Order: sequence, then structure tokens, then C-alpha cells
Amino acid sequence: MDNSVIKRSIKVHVTKKSNSISSLRRKNNCCILSARALGLYGNEDGSVLRKNLTILRQLVCQKSTTFDCVWTKQSNSPVVYEKGRIYFDNYRSCFCSIGPKPTLLYELPKLHKSQKIEDALLCESPLGEMLPKPSDHVPSLLALTANNWLIRMSIKTAEILEKIYLSSQWKFRYLTWDDTQETIVAKTTQNKVTAVARAAGIQHSVLLHLALFRVLPLTFVGMLAIDKNIFGNNVTDATVSHGLLIVMYSMGLVKLYSLQWIIEKFTQKQCILGQHCEWNNTTGIVGASPFGIPCNIKITDCPPVLFEVSCLKSALQIGGHPWHYIITPNERKQEGIYHIYSLKDKKLAENGIQEMQCCSLDTDWIYFHPDDSGRIMHIGPTQINVLQLSEKSEGLQRWQVFRAFTIYSAREREVESSVRVTAYGRVVKRRFSQLDDDKYETFKTVEYEDELELLTVLAVPPTDTEEKIHLDFYDNQSGNLIKSVPLREPWNVTYSHQLFFDRDTIIHVELLPPRTFCCHVYKMDQHMGEDGD
Repeated sequence: MDNSVIKRSIKVHVTKKSNSISSLRRKNNCCILSARALGLYGNEDGSVLRKNLTILRQLVCQKSTTFDCVWTKQSNSPVVYEKGRIYFDNYRSCFCSIGPKPTLLYELPKLHKSQKIEDALLCESPLGEMLPKPSDHVPSLLALTANNWLIRMSIKTAEILEKIYLSSQWKFRYLTWDDTQETIVAKTTQNKVTAVARAAGIQHSVLLHLALFRVLPLTFVGMLAIDKNIFGNNVTDATVSHGLLIVMYSMGLVKLYSLQWIIEKFTQKQCILGQHCEWNNTTGIVGASPFGIPCNIKITDCPPVLFEVSCLKSALQIGGHPWHYIITPNERKQEGIYHIYSLKDKKLAENGIQEMQCCSLDTDWIYFHPDDSGRIMHIGPTQINVLQLSEKSEGLQRWQVFRAFTIYSAREREVESSVRVTAYGRVVKRRFSQLDDDKYETFKTVEYEDELELLTVLAVPPTDTEEKIHLDFYDNQSGNLIKSVPLREPWNVTYSHQLFFDRDTIIHVELLPPRTFCCHVYKMDQHMGEDGD
């Protein structure tokens, strides 16, 4: 199972109370600007930014505001968007999407394939905190190269600020956050036994390695191995998230372990980047080639299990207020049925079984709302249910799930009957019923714009109509439709698509045959009426 599957199947969310800007939405922009200029908003952190975002939200949602395609670029490699920057050619070139049109920030010279970037994370320096080096305050990209270098480079100039050599023995391929903007995890590919080795009776008990680093300043925490002799022969994959070591087993079993307990119990030696170290009868500099970083966390016996559950495809999600988790029972016939349990006692919440009756090429999916409100998003082809957890009876610690609101797709189209009468009066039933994709417009992507408090939903009309795809803006708290924005590109469901909405910008990335990635950028524009209002 590759890392992209892990990211989809295991999602551990830390929920916290979000700051809403809803109380200021109804104020006139002129009043907000005047009050801001007079300094009436106080000195609390982020007050001016919140007022600016309130103004921007009102401008985005005005009827006279449109989004026009201002820029298109093609690439033979995947296109990555991250906080106002569009990366092409495996992060070799970077365009800034802030402004009327994207502009080139930098373009690195062509590199050998062994130096290409395999994975990357955006790292931003904390506000109000003094760091050891001036370069630590520079917003940077943490990148993992094909030849096992972890590099930190400036997102504005691509200047390399730090380099760490990981290993000449194991192939590191993936980068993920353990704690966002605090700890990263570099993960190796799985250790596969070749046919020749298998025929010779050679078996490798180590499945993969995980290396942990604290960021800003970049510090080596330790590296550990996922050993089948410790965790069991049926281990299939592992990852780290929010201080938990998450280990997946065949047949859908998932076990969670305390990473901090493992580090304190099994760390054999503290290793500091840039200092000499003796390891396995070899002496070298930690983080320098060819020594790399040692596997200094040696797990000798299985740690205590904090939590375990069996679920379909190892798909476990944790979140909510209080903590709950979502799984699909580990049976193939249960696919598309989601159970919501209390994490404390594993009791099923009242109305905690959620199933969406739909017949579509796309299945429904569910996750905890990214606004940290504790709500749950259940998204199907033609409807979106926003679910809320609430205490059933005060003091009894029993919880129930109810719908906060539901968003439906357009359903004005006449539905063809499954029964047809011939000219001779014979009744003929259709062998196959129509899909929802054929009858209604369907939802393909749902994103949350946290700064503007908007849910953005991409709606695709039936394939045999001339209607255009459109991006709809819904209020995040009430689910009310605010605005619909048409997009000019046709949407072919057989191609891969990505859509991002960031403040005043819409980015649409589509994969065209044979393997061409096309990036379209839309920008907000205001068209004044004839009377100038």
C-alpha cells in the first residue's frame, strides 16, 4: 500500500474551536474600512486580518462578481498547489498565484532523475518565537529527493538552507506531518523480498523504516523499524500521525501505539545532526553522506496497544467533540455503510449508522469537517449531509448524530421510467436502471475555504446536456447557497481532476490523455452595472 492510500485511509484529526467571522458578515464594507482606518478594532492578534477577510468574503459573494480564466499551463508531470504557489516539473519551477495572473518565482536547472523531488511539505515559521538561526524564519519547502536527501529550501528563491542525508541503505520516498508545522515523518518504501531471495529461503523481517524530525530548527528525533518479528507477520503498512504510531494489518485490523512511549522506552542513543557518531562499528557525521542517520530506536518487544479496531480497507478516522471514530464494518457487503462510535467506550452513537442510497459511478465518502467544529461531512453523488454530534441526555455520556443541514444537487430533469410500453401495448422493463449521473447533476469535489468560511462544491451536469460545470459557494454554518460560478472547461469523468479555491483564486488541474496535466487559473473580477452601482 503506497503513501497516497495511507493518506486516504487513515485520517486522525485534532479538533479545536474555530474562530468564526459570521458575526461581521452583514456589515457594510465601507463601515468596516472606516472603522479599521480609525483603529476601532483593538490590538488583539489577527483582528485586522479578520476584518479584511470579512470584506473579501462579501466581495466574493456579490452577484456582480465573476471568476474569469486568466492563465493556463500544461505539464508532463503532476501539478501541485500549496498556499498560493503552483509547482510544476517535480517542484523544479514555481509560480505565485497571488496577483492578476500567476508569475514565475523561480525555475531550477534541469536535474538528473536521481535528484528529482519525490515528496514535499510547506513549512512556515512560527510567529512571535525566536529561532536559533535567521534562516529558520524563512518560509521553506521541506523536500525529499530521489537520492535520499532531505532538503529545506526557500519558497521564494529556491535557495537551499539545509541538507540532510538520510541513508545509503534504505530508500526514503514519502514525507508526512506528525504534528503540523512541528514534526515530520520520512518513510521508506516497503522492503520487498525478490523472487531469487525467496527461492534461496531469505526472508526480511523489517517491512519499512520511519524517521522523525522536528522542524524549525530542523532536529533529528530518531528512526525506527517496523519489524514483523515484533508487530506480527501480517503487518501490511504503518504511519505516524498526531503522536500515534498507526500499524495496519491484513484483514483490515488497525492498531494505535503511543509514539512518545516508544521513543522514551527504546531510544538507544541520542544522535545530533552535524556531530560525529559511532554506530554499528562505523563512525561518521549524522546527516552527512554516506553515514546518514542511524536507526537509533530499537523496538525489542511489542508496545502496549492504545486502541485497535477491525474495519474495511483499514479506513479509520478519529475526531469530533467529544472524540469519536468512523469505520466501515470489515465485510465487503458493508461497503458504503459508515458506523460512528465513541472513542472512549466504543459504543455506537444513536443514529450512528449512516448509509446513503445512491446509484452512481462515484461512491459516497465521509470525514470529520476540517473546520475543527467536530461536525461530520457525508458526501454522496447528489447530496451532502452535514452531521452534528450532541449529548443525548446530560450526564449519561450517550451521544447521538443528527443532520445539521443537507445540500441537494439540481433535480429538475425528468427521470426516465424503468417501465416502457411498446406500440403494441406490451410492457417492457429496462434491464438496467439509470445512474444518478445520468439523471441529475452530481457533486465531484467538496472543499472548505477556512478563511472565508465557505463550502465550495463542484457540480457536474448529466453528460448528455450542454450545461456547464459550476462551482457553488455555500455558507459553512447554515448550508445556504450563496453563489454559483460557471467554469469553462468540459468535465470528462474518465479523467482525473483536482480543484482548489483559495481566497480570490480557483485552480483547476485536469489530467488529459495520454499524460498531460493542464492547470487553469481563475481570478475574481467585478463587473459594475450600467448605473455604476
